Amino acid sequence: MRHRYILAIDQGTTSCRAIVFDHQGRVVQLAQEEFTQFYPQPGWVEHDASEIWNVQLKVMQQAVKGIEVQEIAAIGITNQRETLVVWDKQTGNPVCPAIVWQCRRTASLCEQLREGGFETVVREKTGLLLDPYFTGTKLMWLLDNHDDIRGRAVKGELLAGTIDSWLIWKLTHGRNHVTDITNASRTSLFNIHQLTWDEELLELFHIPAQMLPEVKPSSGMMGVTDFLDGQTPIPISGVAGDQQAALFGQTCFDAGMAKNTYGTGCFLLMNTGRQPVASQNGLLTTVAWEIDGQVEYALEGSVFVAGAAIQWLRDGLGIVSDAGETEALATSVDDTCGVYFVPAFTGLGTPYWNAQARGMITGLTRGTQRAHLVRAALEAIAYQSLDVLSVMKQEAGIPLTELRVDGGAVRNNFLMQFQADLLGAQVTRPAVQETTALGAALLAGLSVGFWRDRQEIAGLWSVDRIFAPTMKEQDRLTKYAGWQSAVGYQAARN
Repeated sequence: MRHRYILAIDQGTTSCRAIVFDHQGRVVQLAQEEFTQFYPQPGWVEHDASEIWNVQLKVMQQAVKGIEVQEIAAIGITNQRETLVVWDKQTGNPVCPAIVWQCRRTASLCEQLREGGFETVVREKTGLLLDPYFTGTKLMWLLDNHDDIRGRAVKGELLAGTIDSWLIWKLTHGRNHVTDITNASRTSLFNIHQLTWDEELLELFHIPAQMLPEVKPSSGMMGVTDFLDGQTPIPISGVAGDQQAALFGQTCFDAGMAKNTYGTGCFLLMNTGRQPVASQNGLLTTVAWEIDGQVEYALEGSVFVAGAAIQWLRDGLGIVSDAGETEALATSVDDTCGVYFVPAFTGLGTPYWNAQARGMITGLTRGTQRAHLVRAALEAIAYQSLDVLSVMKQEAGIPLTELRVDGGAVRNNFLMQFQADLLGAQVTRPAVQETTALGAALLAGLSVGFWRDRQEIAGLWSVDRIFAPTMKEQDRLTKYAGWQSAVGYQAARN
């Protein structure tokens, strides 16, 4: 039977998704389900890895209903990065809750390492900062605070990995403990120049090397699964962390091309080509992907809280019942009436990197209504993205003429227009907005010959809408100055 489809697994921070794509890169079928978020202490965020597996398997099987499994050429995986799972090698059961990328429990540990003078070596080898965001200190904390877990890890009884490794282990019935190079590059343990787990860093973080997965290219064979129907073997042939997958899905194949994903957080990546570019102003140097033995790199800026701020308005305050309401509410008022919302629920990312910062709303008056708060929350997403892009333009030395956007929040036309106005540059929303999942599908399909090459893939990308800046320059400067005052106060006071 002729292969007609690629299945993409998109395991995110708040939901599991599975999407079937055809040869034109169009969405054929989609299934999605949210899973539980756990907040055991202030600043801590956890997931149940077993729940993630069960939900992900469920939506995979839902997504392929009505499709002959033999028509699926391959499976691609994209995942929330930096989240740590540790599981029993024999039983395949997690030994503790998954520590989520948002979790800030290792802030003091990072500070100790920083005071010990280790940030330079970490930065030079990995392109990353010492921050709770990354996986290495999560695993270090877990081993240092649970003697039983460390003892079992030293004996070789436990395995550790990011969500991609966990899913592949489960999908292959425990045969393959692997990860791809993009996920490895986000752990603080992987040398992005030598392209291997770094012995000096493993010693620094007190991590037994035998826990870690084998590192594979982003486009290439990871394993084989029969979980779609219990009998048909399907290759897992493409894996990338969600932001690198989105960069590939946006076909940002040339140096200087940039994208922003508006999800739980915001993540801006710029392709820098075959050489890593060291940042001096808070950006991260990361692996973009490895294909056919060639590694390419990117500069990245991270906003920790974007869509999560809207989720908080819904679940925490109850002032909206659905994210879809926010556009109408935001446009029902002319401005925020001086309200600024700094959503530093789990610290501040690029360019501040302040793990101790916390959220703040300023400028409240008796005239403040819920529409002003909603608009301020949406504007905060755009302001934080501008913070990152300003540094990115400075580091790369390339003027930004276009920003390609994806993620759930790009459906909000108010947010996209406000982003274009702040940037003074074109914001382009693609016709297929599932670019993270599409990137995983493209990487998988490229590996098995479903698509010939990147040139063919680039021809699949098309535009839905272009948002051109319309705001007066003085208005833009005034609004941004207000934001800088608010976020600067919050960053400084911590």
